[in-house]
Amino acid sequence: MSYIAIPLPSLPGKQEIEISVSINGQKQDLHYRVELFRWDDCSTPSFNRVECLREMLTTYDQEWSLYYIGAPTDDFVPITFVKKDGLTKMRTVEIIES
Repeated sequence: MSYIAIPLPSLPGKQEIEISVSINGQKQDLHYRVELFRWDDCSTPSFNRVECLREMLTTYDQEWSLYYIGAPTDDFVPITFVKKDGLTKMRTVEIIES
């Protein structure tokens, strides 16, 4: 899969991102969500941030699939999700291109 980096403005809260792309004449709509997960929101305080993150992600909206985990800070970690139906479309295009 090829990648294109698109800078996004820094806005508080969830960012819903909809992108329409056309690759070799095939149009595809992709839906992403970027959200900041704050370490203070862990229901069970722990020094193990991996466990904290795992706990927060298990209860996340099931229509979205984990796509990318950004660089954590002392306060939060940015997580990018892709709408599951979009993920299926991306994989289908990859198979056709191979």
